Amino acid sequence: MKIPEIKIQLVHIDGPFKGEITEFLSPVITLGRHPDCDVVFPENARTISRRHAEIRREGNRFLLRDTSSNGTFVNGKQNAEVFLKNGDVLILGIGGPKISFLSTVLESGADAAMQGIQTSSMPEPVAQVPPPPVPPPSFTAKPSRSAAIPTPEPARVHAQEASAGRPDPAVMKVQKPLVIQYGVLLKAFKSLPVTLGRGADCDFILDAPSILEHHARIFFDQGQYWVKDLTGRNLLTLNLLAVQTQAPLLPDAYLFLSPEGPKFQFLGEGRLVEVEMAVPAQPAPKSPVQPGSKPAQQVPGVDGKSNKDGTSSPTAEKGVRGLFKNLFGKS
Repeated sequence: MKIPEIKIQLVHIDGPFKGEITEFLSPVITLGRHPDCDVVFPENARTISRRHAEIRREGNRFLLRDTSSNGTFVNGKQNAEVFLKNGDVLILGIGGPKISFLSTVLESGADAAMQGIQTSSMPEPVAQVPPPPVPPPSFTAKPSRSAAIPTPEPARVHAQEASAGRPDPAVMKVQKPLVIQYGVLLKAFKSLPVTLGRGADCDFILDAPSILEHHARIFFDQGQYWVKDLTGRNLLTLNLLAVQTQAPLLPDAYLFLSPEGPKFQFLGEGRLVEVEMAVPAQPAPKSPVQPGSKPAQQVPGVDGKSNKDGTSSPTAEKGVRGLFKNLFGKS
């Protein structure tokens, strides 16, 4: 009996390789800062040992062995040895990079020539279904100032195409990959559309109070990924702007399924990962100054004001850093 080939995908959720997917066919995968490792982390990643961990194939299962002095955590629990399951999240050291584990049994030997490590934005789709002919749009798209604004014009084009007899692109099956990471859950799809919601018949089930039975749908049309709001309540937002029926998913866009979450970032090439992102509060309106009264005196160095010497106060600097950290995940 022929031993099946199994492809391993390590999806880098957080860390120096965030957004990348590394693929292997080898029986042993080593991770660490040493140059001989299969996944080599930068020298300044001090939470990672030089030879931190290895993933070794045993039959059709994969055993993770911690070979570090800093510890390796699987789904939040420290383990010296543990067999991995699809969707398990590895953390290398306390507060270190997060990596999701995914294995796929290859149906043919077409990928047998792949040796060592390959880094790609996404696995290649199994097959490409050419889209049906699209009638020329009857409008000129206006440039957008935002990275991903849910423009109504493309939605109108879809409506016009549907009225002209073209099938709804949101339900047309297309061989295009999608990987969704939500908490410790990681799921890969080979074709679209993919429906998200609480319903048992959804492709990706989200057990959250703010999520409806059928909440959203990810589909592919006109050479790009799209999201469709199935709630009928305009609960979805892209970059904090409400999605009007459906909108294109552009790289690095923030997709909120409701004001309470879950919150995702679309990394492009079919990668949707959960993020923790706080919505910045709107500044309170200033009280008008009554005639004949003096404005309240500001104390230098407090509440984001400047000191007398013109330098910013620690409070102000902390507020600015906090805002950037909330918005972009970096200081």
